Amino acid sequence: MKFGIVFFPTVGPGDKSAEQYFDECLRLVDLAEELELLHVKMVEHYFFAYGGYSPDPTTFLAAAAGRTKNLRVGTSATIPAFQHPVKLAGKLAMLDNISKGRLDAALGRAFLPDEFKAFGVPMDESQDRFREGVQAIKRLWTEEDVVFEGRFHRFGPVTLLPRPVQQPHPPVFVTTARSSESCAAAGRDGHHLQTVPNVMSTEELQNRLDVFRSERVAAGYAPGSEQIHFSYPCVVADDGETARRMGRYDDDRNTAAIHEAVAAWGTTTSSAYPGYEKLFEATRQSHFEEKLAARKLLIGSPDQVRADLEQIAEWFGDDIVISLGVHSGHLSFEEAATTMRLMAEEVIPKLFHR
Repeated sequence: MKFGIVFFPTVGPGDKSAEQYFDECLRLVDLAEELELLHVKMVEHYFFAYGGYSPDPTTFLAAAAGRTKNLRVGTSATIPAFQHPVKLAGKLAMLDNISKGRLDAALGRAFLPDEFKAFGVPMDESQDRFREGVQAIKRLWTEEDVVFEGRFHRFGPVTLLPRPVQQPHPPVFVTTARSSESCAAAGRDGHHLQTVPNVMSTEELQNRLDVFRSERVAAGYAPGSEQIHFSYPCVVADDGETARRMGRYDDDRNTAAIHEAVAAWGTTTSSAYPGYEKLFEATRQSHFEEKLAARKLLIGSPDQVRADLEQIAEWFGDDIVISLGVHSGHLSFEEAATTMRLMAEEVIPKLFHR
């Protein structure tokens, strides 16, 4: 297993200013570099406390890249449906250059009705827009004099500048939360996979990984060449009860934030998002103890979290990369830093040493 950090803010101005939040996150980036973690990622969302402090992850990641030398920088994820592919391909290529070839480009469909409404994009088109956007971005990265004739975008001939540092292009991850078909399509297209175990059962996630891996091999890609990244909220303290108290508070606040953000699903249906109309009710309570017992959260003492990770490796494979959600903004910088230090010094070195 390898480990990085991911930032998914769930705070607003009444909790903490954006200036303070970003300052704390960048200090944690410095610590991640010091602790020799693999990556830092940031999400893209709008308007709500649920991710709204991060409308453009590439801006934050450029700042992170400028103060580090080894840490990979990753979108988690950015949304092709909300940007012209020429614009997004150029921003990501620029970030790959600023970071000297350390970009992991995760792309996603988005799922909040209010975001689609603000951008004037029909939700039912999200899957087609996503696939077209990814196709256009990869062509812009790898070809010259690109002429693109899609359903939503037509352009060319154009040659993108700057060219990406990583050849033929930066690693492309598909971010999916609930869709088995998205996992299958990612495999067929030779992409990597990024997902959130929190939103599905262990059995469902195992099935999705099986589909992803088998489709990828069937498409001619070598077994084991795939990358799979999971994101977990993470709070570690020397005392397990202290960690659980902090983790419960953080989870409750995160649940309240997503509950507000998905409220529009109470009056929305979309053929592209079957079952999502149930999200509003499903997020009414945090069910902290259930998630903790099901190992959907990494919260506890170093020994407890190490045992959780060993079980996760048994379920899904020890080649999984774990992105640790260490700072949604509700706990202090010091508490997030303690989590990271304990993970790096007391958990990761002792994994699988039975």
